[in-house]
Amino acid sequence: MQLIEKIKSRQAIVGVIGLGYVGLPLVIEFAKKGYKVYGFDIDEQKTQMLKKGESYIKHIPSASIAQISDNFYPTSDFSKLVEVDCIIVCVPTPLNKQREPDMTFVFGTAQVIAKYIRQGQLVVLESTTYPGTTDEDMRKILEKSGLKAGVDFYLAFSPEREDPGNKEFGTAKIPKVVGGLTSTCLAVAKALYDEIVVNTVPVSSTRVAEAVKLLENIYRAVNIALVNELKMLFHRMGIDVWEVIEAAKTKPFGFQAFYPGPGLGGHCIPIDPFYLTWKAREYDFSTRFIELAGEINTHMPYYVVERTIKALNERGKVINGSRILVLGLAYKKDVDDPRESPSFKLIELLESHGAIVDYNDPHIPVAPKMRRYKVAKTSVELTPENIRTYDCVIISTDHSYYDSNILEILLRNSNLIVDTRNLVERVLGKLASPKLVKA
Repeated sequence: MQLIEKIKSRQAIVGVIGLGYVGLPLVIEFAKKGYKVYGFDIDEQKTQMLKKGESYIKHIPSASIAQISDNFYPTSDFSKLVEVDCIIVCVPTPLNKQREPDMTFVFGTAQVIAKYIRQGQLVVLESTTYPGTTDEDMRKILEKSGLKAGVDFYLAFSPEREDPGNKEFGTAKIPKVVGGLTSTCLAVAKALYDEIVVNTVPVSSTRVAEAVKLLENIYRAVNIALVNELKMLFHRMGIDVWEVIEAAKTKPFGFQAFYPGPGLGGHCIPIDPFYLTWKAREYDFSTRFIELAGEINTHMPYYVVERTIKALNERGKVINGSRILVLGLAYKKDVDDPRESPSFKLIELLESHGAIVDYNDPHIPVAPKMRRYKVAKTSVELTPENIRTYDCVIISTDHSYYDSNILEILLRNSNLIVDTRNLVERVLGKLASPKLVKA
């Protein structure tokens, strides 16, 4: 097959649409292997930075971009799609206000591809979505070009499995699930990913591949909801959930540790399960586990605020007018990714109660514009003088930056610490400080 031969000889030109946390690592891996790679993005600021060899994602150093400059062509000119042999789509799939799939980016991208698609090309969707997106919705849009999927061009789905900031598992080391519209589509897509990842996992259809990613994220969402619910229950019972988890995980089989927090964040776990919930309605089916997990996880910022109000009251303070510092705006430790971070909801809730709220995050010096939240703030310094001006410090993200030195400064200078990650005890050991409250 001609395209497979071009892929194996590394003569195929790869195009990646969407140069974010998923698309940019793919670009780097293909370019490192010697492929000519076009990177497409509607954000011209991104493409201009990349042309200069500069990265805008913290865990991807600029040196990685400069290293591939001979093979990498960032652009906002989508007409260059005609020059590409393999098109990989890595655009966002958020939820709308009704918590239903917002397919604007995927379908809009498919419409653009349909304008330029030519015979013999491969199109792969990587954006997490509901089963049927690739072989129903995307296929219909692409076939408006007059070309037929599986005959004139190849169509496949391969779910992204990026874990930003994970130093052990980068793109190349994560097995890649691949599903094709036809067996030939599968063979072409598998040949492409075989060139850059440690292992490809072929499945029987694009729908199976779409469902794989949903299962992975629903599994995490449900288990995190479980420990979040147990955290609230065990607090009432006078039991430390963190101690329970540490003891339980000594069992060498049948148990995997999940940890509670202030809520769910990131581009996957808080969002993706609801894609299946929405699709399930078409089959007159209620996804009760998913909906219950979502309800519990969505409630966690409210629980943290309730615990904060109670802790302030016990110290003769009211929430209205209190100065509160939130540590961590990113959704997980050691990344600069704020998408769906529960910290934004915490800030919104605290301010709705009249609190004056600031944040510190060493990875996010300025709060970015978000789809749902308007937080016009910049990160404040963690000096002893600054810390003493706050009535409460809430640990929302357990960045490595918040090490023993920083935590000891916090303990010495803060009036109250509400720890949603058990960070203080994990780093400094178990202490009975009247300043420390777990939430």
